[in-house]
Amino acid sequence: MNQMKQSRITKRRGVSASTKIEQMISDIIFKHVKDLVFIMQVEPGYQFRYLFANENGLLHAGMAVSDIGRTMDEVLSLNHLNPLKKQYIKAVKEGLEVVFHDEVDMDNDNQVFGETLLTPIKDEDGEVKYVVAVTRDITENFKEKNRLIDSEQRYRSLIDHNLDAVFSIDLKGKILDVNPAAQLLTGYTVKQLKSKRITSLICESDLPPFKEVLSDTKIGNAKESLDCRFMHRKGKFLTVHLKTIPIVIHSEIKGMYIIIRDLSEQAKSTELIKYMAFHDQLTGLRNRRALLDQLDSLVKNKTKQKTEFALLFLDIDRFKYLNDTLGHFVGDQILKQVADRLIDIQKENCTVYRQGGDEFIILLEKTGRKGAGEFAQKVLFRFNESFYFNSQEYYITPSIGISLFPNDGKDAEALIKYADEALYSVKEKGKAHYQFYRSDMQSTGVNIIALEAHLRKAIERDELELYYQPQINLLTNEISSFEALLRWNNSEFGFISPAEFIPLAEDTGLIIPIGNWVIDGACRQVKEWTEKAGKPIRIAINISPKQFMQLDLVRVIKSSIEKYNIEPSLLEIEITEGAMQDTKETIPILKRLKDLGIKISVDDFGTGYSSLSYLKQFPIDVLKIDQSFIRDIKYNGKDAAIITTIIHLGNSLGMEVIAEGVEEQSQVDFLTNADCEKAQGFFFARPLRAQEAEEKFILKPKASS
Repeated sequence: MNQMKQSRITKRRGVSASTKIEQMISDIIFKHVKDLVFIMQVEPGYQFRYLFANENGLLHAGMAVSDIGRTMDEVLSLNHLNPLKKQYIKAVKEGLEVVFHDEVDMDNDNQVFGETLLTPIKDEDGEVKYVVAVTRDITENFKEKNRLIDSEQRYRSLIDHNLDAVFSIDLKGKILDVNPAAQLLTGYTVKQLKSKRITSLICESDLPPFKEVLSDTKIGNAKESLDCRFMHRKGKFLTVHLKTIPIVIHSEIKGMYIIIRDLSEQAKSTELIKYMAFHDQLTGLRNRRALLDQLDSLVKNKTKQKTEFALLFLDIDRFKYLNDTLGHFVGDQILKQVADRLIDIQKENCTVYRQGGDEFIILLEKTGRKGAGEFAQKVLFRFNESFYFNSQEYYITPSIGISLFPNDGKDAEALIKYADEALYSVKEKGKAHYQFYRSDMQSTGVNIIALEAHLRKAIERDELELYYQPQINLLTNEISSFEALLRWNNSEFGFISPAEFIPLAEDTGLIIPIGNWVIDGACRQVKEWTEKAGKPIRIAINISPKQFMQLDLVRVIKSSIEKYNIEPSLLEIEITEGAMQDTKETIPILKRLKDLGIKISVDDFGTGYSSLSYLKQFPIDVLKIDQSFIRDIKYNGKDAAIITTIIHLGNSLGMEVIAEGVEEQSQVDFLTNADCEKAQGFFFARPLRAQEAEEKFILKPKASS
């Protein structure tokens, strides 16, 4: 009896303990498990009824405790119900665990990512009666995974789309991976490259520095300091720039990236640019820059070794005429042929350069005066052969100036300059030969570039001045006309000779504004002196050939005449015979000037060609006998006969005749006896400033009356 009682008590205690444990587990699952736990009863028609849901499950599903016992269809909205129910049905049908992921938008605009495990519970007959659902919050894991994926994709994008070749290698140099650019660079496939070591692709002579770079990278130093040759699959070498970066994982270097940039095209471009910088584009010869570099190098070396060398400065005689006549294309082709001919005759230690235009320079190393002269003679002889272009034959001659190192100069610029001066001397003496530089060839004049710069500002600086030389009437000794002569007193260089600055003004086109200034000044002086003298005073001005062909010359002269309101006949225009050679251009201009009433004279008459034909064709008022005929009038019977003929010719044609350069009484007597009307020269007066001429020849007659 007692034993039975004790047994009943023990059973009750066991049931009570089991119940407590179940309750405890239920509480733990309900309140303390963070996962979402649902127990669903499976009913016919795939209905799922909530039997249990823990606290987190109710919270995240938006359910209340009262929803326990209701079906899923009754509790959930359609947009949540359909995808969820689909997974439950799958678990029931297959009788297997189902894992799926879903995304839930929370009220605070956050997204929660969950991983759900559906476990089907079967009865003794194998029929699924319950489904246990456990959902775990994997939001952070999901985000971390996405971050890793994103990072991996960024890395792959950086590597795969890099235009430079990228190799991933291990510490032993084995290639682990490559990007598409590496395949293009090497010509190998990924599979082929992964079977190689990176060192097998490097030119053998470049391996020592390459291995040194790898060693530095293995200890954590990124390196970008090596240009080397890299082998292509076809066996050719590419010039590349190489950079290495260590691959560090958990603070440990596991391998390295090698980034390679192909410099082959850049190297070719660099070589081409270098070639173009030191070679003439037309002829292919080395240019002035190459010459200066070579000369600088030679001067430094030869100064130590005391070795001679020669510089031959060559240009083509009358090339400008040939170029202007035949056109620049033909001129360029002939320059190419000249270059080819010079290359043909060059010897060892001889280099030909094109200085520019039709100028060439030949550098003869280890050559003295004798060798340079022999070579120059050889060049001249070679040019005896004619040139051909388009079946047309041309004869071209060069002129050559030679300077020697170290006798003539100790630097490149001096040697070129002195060879050029020797060439200039050749040109002056008839061309087509050679000459060595001599110290007495150095120009004593002002630098032509500096002179031009000052000449351009001469008018605005008030440095130009007109001097006046009187023209004496040999019968009456009266003075009624003057020749205006231009003078330039520069603030830096002093008085510059007209023989020096007038040709410069012609070459630069400055003769036009300067000539216009002279016209205005002469008209103003006519106005002043005519009023002061109480009689007409005529002034003659020289018009240069270039100024004479100026389109608006007549307008400029007319404007100045009207500006000062003078008689047009008191302005005399002196032109040379050279300006009248082109009759088609000259006759219309002279007729328009004549229509204005201006006097026209021919300067230096008798020194040009076809003088008599000019007298017939042009409306000329005055003939001026050149001083070269007057100078030797006592000793040269021919000069005397020419002067007499010109005077009689002028008188018979109704022209005024003026003799220039009269310096002696005997010349005055001869001209007077020959019935020459006027004369001018140092015998009567030198060219004077306007104030001096006025005091001596304009105002003096009034003072004596």
